[in-house]
Amino acid sequence: MKFKLLASSVAATLALAGCVSSQSPSMVKEVAIGQSVKNAASERVFSQDYLLEALDNGLRVMVVKTDYPDVVSLQIPVSVGSRNEVEAGKTGFAHFFEHMMFKGSKKYPQDVYSDILKNSGVDNRAYTTNDYTNYHLNFSKQHLDKVLEIEADIFQNLSYTEEQFKTEALTVKGEYLKNNASPIRKLLSAVRNEAFEKHTYKHTTMGFFEDIEAMPEQMAYGKEFFEKFYKPEYVSLVIVGDVDPQATMAMVKKHWGNWQKGDYVADIPTEPQQQAAKYIHEKNEGLPGHWLLVSYKGTAWQPTEKDRAALDLISQLYFSNNSPLYQELVVDKQIASQMFTYNPDTKDPGLLHVFVKVENDADLAKARDAINRTYAQARTELVDSQKLQDLKSNLKYSFINGLDSSEAIASTLASYMHFERDPEVINQLYATADSITPEDIKAIANQYFVDNGRTTVTMSALDNVPGFEQDVDLNGLVASIEQAPTEQAPTEGYFKVLDKTNSSPLVDVNWLFNTGAAADPQGKKGVAALTAAMLAQGGSASMSYKDIKKALYPLAGSFSYQLDKEMISLHGRVHKDNAAQWYALVSEQLLNPGFREDDFKRLKKELIDGIKAGLKASNDEELGKEVLYHMLYQGHPYESYNYGDLSDLAALTLDDVKAFYDSQFTQAKLTLGLIGALPDDVKSVMLKDLAGLPKGDESRLSIPDAPVLQGHHATIVEKSAQSTAVSFGFPIDTIRSSDDWTALWLVRSYFGEHRSSNSYLYQRIRQTRGMNYGNYAYIEYFPRGMFQTKPDANLGRSEQIFQVWLRPLRSNNDAHFATRTALFELDKLIKNGISKTDFEATRNFLINFVPQMVASQDRQLGYALDSQFYNTDNFVDYVKAKLEKLTLDDVNRVIRDNLQTDNIHYVFITGDGKDMQKRLASEQTSAMLYNAAKPAELVAEDKVIADYKLAIPAENIEVLKVEQVFQ
Repeated sequence: MKFKLLASSVAATLALAGCVSSQSPSMVKEVAIGQSVKNAASERVFSQDYLLEALDNGLRVMVVKTDYPDVVSLQIPVSVGSRNEVEAGKTGFAHFFEHMMFKGSKKYPQDVYSDILKNSGVDNRAYTTNDYTNYHLNFSKQHLDKVLEIEADIFQNLSYTEEQFKTEALTVKGEYLKNNASPIRKLLSAVRNEAFEKHTYKHTTMGFFEDIEAMPEQMAYGKEFFEKFYKPEYVSLVIVGDVDPQATMAMVKKHWGNWQKGDYVADIPTEPQQQAAKYIHEKNEGLPGHWLLVSYKGTAWQPTEKDRAALDLISQLYFSNNSPLYQELVVDKQIASQMFTYNPDTKDPGLLHVFVKVENDADLAKARDAINRTYAQARTELVDSQKLQDLKSNLKYSFINGLDSSEAIASTLASYMHFERDPEVINQLYATADSITPEDIKAIANQYFVDNGRTTVTMSALDNVPGFEQDVDLNGLVASIEQAPTEQAPTEGYFKVLDKTNSSPLVDVNWLFNTGAAADPQGKKGVAALTAAMLAQGGSASMSYKDIKKALYPLAGSFSYQLDKEMISLHGRVHKDNAAQWYALVSEQLLNPGFREDDFKRLKKELIDGIKAGLKASNDEELGKEVLYHMLYQGHPYESYNYGDLSDLAALTLDDVKAFYDSQFTQAKLTLGLIGALPDDVKSVMLKDLAGLPKGDESRLSIPDAPVLQGHHATIVEKSAQSTAVSFGFPIDTIRSSDDWTALWLVRSYFGEHRSSNSYLYQRIRQTRGMNYGNYAYIEYFPRGMFQTKPDANLGRSEQIFQVWLRPLRSNNDAHFATRTALFELDKLIKNGISKTDFEATRNFLINFVPQMVASQDRQLGYALDSQFYNTDNFVDYVKAKLEKLTLDDVNRVIRDNLQTDNIHYVFITGDGKDMQKRLASEQTSAMLYNAAKPAELVAEDKVIADYKLAIPAENIEVLKVEQVFQ
């Protein structure tokens, strides 16, 4: 069962979605294939009207018309994932073909295919899971027929060369090494390998590393794999947006109707019954803190059976951040800095996970015992019926809140269509969930949470973990609980208002304060972040944070924060039905914060852990980008990391937070953004309440110009890493309100559009050479780029940099070569400019792509607030108008005026800092080696690039241990 809230912290890397229904299984009616379905919102959780048809060849097609203008989302879930990889030595091919499907066909070779999609502004991506691979494209509706034609041809006639196959195999290897930096992924890989004996869930979607290394020589098997699984009976099309359903169905039949059906069915091995609890320890050199993963065998996908739904409800009731255990381990005792669950839906019985991170190794056994004691509690008690009902209410409204764009609706449907290829399974599943009673919860807990269903993994830098010599006896815990005696249950404001209220049942509110990390006083770096965290994740004067979360839970209301140098956004979402109750709670957090010592200690600890374990230990890519900003802004208000320096954070006091709140959270700095059907009475109370904030006399921070960068510099951060991440850049004067910004934004898109396979750097470094996972360029701050495809709003800055981000390379040699390649290409761009063809293609892409950046309600509000910050028109209109007036001469002039290679700072994150330092200082040759023959022209270019000078003086190269960064 897919519940969004169950993903918790792991959601950044592993996507989940879902809800709960209010009807019983008997109320779910049959849906005739080929018939237009009208769903009554009162009867179904998934209530959109849709057209569903099965073609004669087995292809399933679903079309949903929405009221979101212009944009269409096409999702193509293919029912093949790592589960289907049944042949020994051939793991990882489902994920590999996710990559290969972007190579095109004979009719639409890769360059032609990419050019068409780029000119049409198509956002084209994919992902692979245990059970399916999903291809998702978002675009303007006028391109629907052409996109369907191209994708149909590629699915039926995929074509690639041996050189392309081998090159992409290197890219996949690089992606594996990149992912290997994440302790969560390492834990999941270890527990699956240990928990399963025969079933293909033993390996992750990436596959076993030895199989990935062997992939370049598996081209014949690759073609066989494609022929088996890329057939219409495995494929669904989900088309959601501003479309005519009948006309769209006709387009599908025209392009996909003649695809020939296959006959292959994988023989998935049955997993034998586990005989005893299992435990392994994974040593991870250099890992800060200690990780624990407790996993139990679950059930298969069964939408009309109670087991799966009950297991997910148990996970939410007992292990979510609203649970007593979370409060005990993370909030009260602060034994753990992180705790979250992850329960992926799987066609066959999979695993149910609880992750915990602790600072002290002695606490691992305590956390393990607490988790299993909680499972024993689930087996012995009857959960409170009102608590269970509140959970169902929360999940119902969370589902509604999540369907806020055509893309969101389509992606949710795609995540279910691979099971039965029928959207009614959503309603079946949630109707089943709604019928679950406290007695069901207890009975199903006793069935699944048993000792011989458990696998435990610990991970740290230690050789072994004390206290794990003797495993938990869950049956003994259950017996001790059952034998124990039971207890009896006991006016006008000084602030700005951007009012975009409309008829949407979803209400988004954004309290945007023009302050942030740049306002941190010297010696108190991180106080802005800690203050924002205290407001959004701490209690009010009248209620504890625990009580607020409990009260918010049935409302499915959210309240969170985002921090940058000059902006703090406190924002939330709620259904209009619950707006008054929601506002009464969150307004107290914002306007009457409790500033409790226990919240302060907890949140300070989380921020420190986020820097140590989240940024410095586990995210080399983001670390490199943040170090670059840090080095470019020495002595400037932007110098420190947004979330602070570790020594400053450790020394901060609650009085520091109170002082920052009093001075910075003023009416003068506030813009209130509203969108959705916010009731008038709630709006009136909100405006009156905000007028009680201090007026203040500064509307925004005063930011000086960036420090002048002179010459070439390099910072090398040495840490335990199997790959090398690269970022480089320099300050620029052009910001969003500048006359030249749109032209420079186009240049950035051409050179390195974020997460796009059509950009120039991506083509030259990844596509042609297979060196890494992606290569991008930016002219605005774009954090969290590892996890998302579009930039967040509310990151407005008075100063920006031009930046190139090279995702991790396999070695220092490759990183050196890739950096040289990027500089080589940047020099060519500055010298030659952009061609007319590339200019027009990039402009067409951006004109079509811009509406997707504001495709959801909260993003519309966020970008509108940013337009006020930059004093520009509505973002989409502003950018489109500028793009339409641009000429090629304008763009090439802007390149010359803004880009240069005389003054650059480079950052390398690597496992061998001295080697990288030597390479840079000596201009060591970095020859590129391939596993397949390459064109003579490319080989000749490689020879030039291998010695292309970065020209960094030895005295300008600094090597830092990772422990020294943001200290």
